[in-house]
Amino acid sequence: QMQLVDSGGGSAQAGGSLRLSCAASGYTWTYRFYTMTWFRQAPGKEREGVASIDSGGSPIYADSVKGRFTISRDNAKTTLYLQMNTLKPEDTAMYYCAAGWQVTGRRIFTANEYNYWGQGTQVTVSS
Repeated sequence: QMQLVDSGGGSAQAGGSLRLSCAASGYTWTYRFYTMTWFRQAPGKEREGVASIDSGGSPIYADSVKGRFTISRDNAKTTLYLQMNTLKPEDTAMYYCAAGWQVTGRRIFTANEYNYWGQGTQVTVSS
């Protein structure tokens, strides 16, 4: 079993920045093989994929965050990051990191493909 702990959320003004982290612990010797993805869920909305990074380090972004968010991973530290710049009020949501075994292609933002989830960290952006 692998445990994920999200952190780094908070409040920011529109145009500001936040950096989220997701630390993995437990059975992490296979961490580097997992696809790691950030999802978010706003009140009354479905959970949506935001950014993903595969075992090779290749990132994929949702159109809504492309050019503003950067996903990265440090396999030695078993930690995932999401640098969020130029924040908008519509970025307000609970953010979750998730680990899925070598998820690829069109399933990359499908929540059911992911085995492990963080507890979530709230991001609130005010105008």
